[in-house]
Amino acid sequence: MLLAEPLVSTDTWKKWEGRTAAGKFHLRQWLGSSDHSAVFLTERPGQTPQKAAIKLIAADADAERLLARWRAAAQLSHPHLIRLFEAGRSQMDGSPFLYVVMEYASEDLSQILPERALTPDEAADMLPPLLDALSYLHGKGLVHGRIAPSNILAVDDQLKLSSDQAASTAKTESRQRQDIYDAPETADGVISPAADVWSLGVTVVVALTQRPPIIDGDRVPGLETLPEPFRGIARECLRVDPKRRCSIAQIQARLEPAARSVPAAPELSPAPPRRPLSKGVIAVAIAVAALMIGLVFYPRGKGAPARTQAAPEKVAAAPSPSGAPPPFTRRTAAQGEVLRQVLPDIPESAMDTITGTIKINVRVEVDSSGKVTEANFVTRGPSQYFADRVLKAAQSWEFSPGEVNGQPAASSWMLRFRLRRSGVQVSPERVSH
Repeated sequence: MLLAEPLVSTDTWKKWEGRTAAGKFHLRQWLGSSDHSAVFLTERPGQTPQKAAIKLIAADADAERLLARWRAAAQLSHPHLIRLFEAGRSQMDGSPFLYVVMEYASEDLSQILPERALTPDEAADMLPPLLDALSYLHGKGLVHGRIAPSNILAVDDQLKLSSDQAASTAKTESRQRQDIYDAPETADGVISPAADVWSLGVTVVVALTQRPPIIDGDRVPGLETLPEPFRGIARECLRVDPKRRCSIAQIQARLEPAARSVPAAPELSPAPPRRPLSKGVIAVAIAVAALMIGLVFYPRGKGAPARTQAAPEKVAAAPSPSGAPPPFTRRTAAQGEVLRQVLPDIPESAMDTITGTIKINVRVEVDSSGKVTEANFVTRGPSQYFADRVLKAAQSWEFSPGEVNGQPAASSWMLRFRLRRSGVQVSPERVSH
């Protein structure tokens, strides 16, 4: 077990930026920490370095067991589980640490929920990839052990569940429950698939209401405010007796046809969830799925994947990748009209990863000369990668100015982008004078 007393302060963790762990992993940026662990942005060494995340955890008497667990989790392969690359030991300032290197996620659901709850559609997109990942783990005799918004992540356009906590189903020593995400029986050392179901139920309630449920035996006051099928799912997940909780398969059945379950795959693939949570749910849908999350995850200013070569700018005369021009609504001269429409610069290889529709809405402020002076997201969608390209395109639009009392005037427009595998569509609408 990890030591209970704080070992490293947040300030100390942050000072380790720029250091090297295990002699090869450069700690490029501090991403977050607790008393005994921290996560940094790093790169996997190689001919072409790849962005990754590295978690450092203070070593203790349980270190070998934790390393064995990480190395076993590194053998897992599912499109909605964070991939682990390497685990080992290191020393920092003379103290022993364990490290695990994993896929870098741009955002997690816990970063979204303080700002807003997920919509029912986003939650419906978030759940299928999570359920498939859990079904995969349970089928291998493993449990996740810590389903919570902070462990629902957005990796590019896919929602993924963290995997470094995955462990064999077993009865361990008693431990104190960390919070409501831990099932009641975990206080007795019982770790089972039913405990994951409890955690999932809590996560559903928090995602839709921004607050944890109040548990009163098998009564959960407030669930009546949730729409179906989430009300029933949460109720059946939050049974105090683990034997009375619903199964993953039963949750999947409740979601049909409102959400489509994504089949498990033997290897990671680039196909993302239908939307996110996103931030993720992660957005993510995050969805995190649809991360994701629909998840669903709405990134805020973190770096987007770099492209090796820029494609030519697409303007209004250019067709969408499907060959059909996007919807284009002209406005009257008094209101102003679109003179130049720029579609986002997205390679076909990236478009091919889209499942369903990614919705990104951008509000642009236009000055009296028709130039865009400001562009802001109203809806980001699940992917920072696509959102960045849409925003860049929106900033290049041009308009003929509207008129007020016969004089050119500033205006505001809403640009509604819809990204599908077949192409990009955009509908402009003037929203104010």
